[in-house]
Amino acid sequence: MRRGQPNIVNWGDSQERAYNSLRVAVTSKPVLQLPDVNKRFVLRTDASDRGLGAALMQENEGTLFPVAYASKKLTDRERKYSVIEREALAIICGVKKFLLYLYGTVFTLQTDHGALQFLNAAKFDSPKIMRWALALEVYNFDIQYIKGSENFGADYLSRIEYAF
Repeated sequence: MRRGQPNIVNWGDSQERAYNSLRVAVTSKPVLQLPDVNKRFVLRTDASDRGLGAALMQENEGTLFPVAYASKKLTDRERKYSVIEREALAIICGVKKFLLYLYGTVFTLQTDHGALQFLNAAKFDSPKIMRWALALEVYNFDIQYIKGSENFGADYLSRIEYAF
C-alpha cells in the first residue's frame, strides 16, 4: 500500500499463489524457530487503523528469528482509539498472547511508537494507557524503540484483513 493510493487490492489467482507461498515461507524452517526458554525473548508489536500485530522473536547466532506470530482485528470501538492507545493495546494483546513465554522472564519489548518507550516510567493523560501500564508492572522487560522499517513482521500482521 502506498500513501495517497487506494487501499483496495485486486485479488486474483496470482495474488493468492503469492500469498500462500509467503505464508508457507514465514512458517517453515529456517525462518520460524522453536522457542528456547533459556534465551531472552523479544516481543515486537505494532498497530494500524484496522488491526494489531505481534511477533515473538529470539536471537540465534546473532540474528533475530521469529518464534511465533499473532494478530487481532480491531473492533469498531477500538478503531476509534488514538494512535498511542492502539499501539499500547498492541503491547497488551501481544504480552497476553505470549504470556506462557514471557511471564517470569526478562524480555525485550520493541515498538515503533516513540512515546511508548517510556511506558513503564511516564505519566500519560489517557486513563486506558495508565491502566495498561499498571497491568504490565508484573512483567520484567526493557522497552526499545525501533524504526518502523525494522518492525516488518508485526507491521504486516497489523495490516492484514483478518486475524488468525
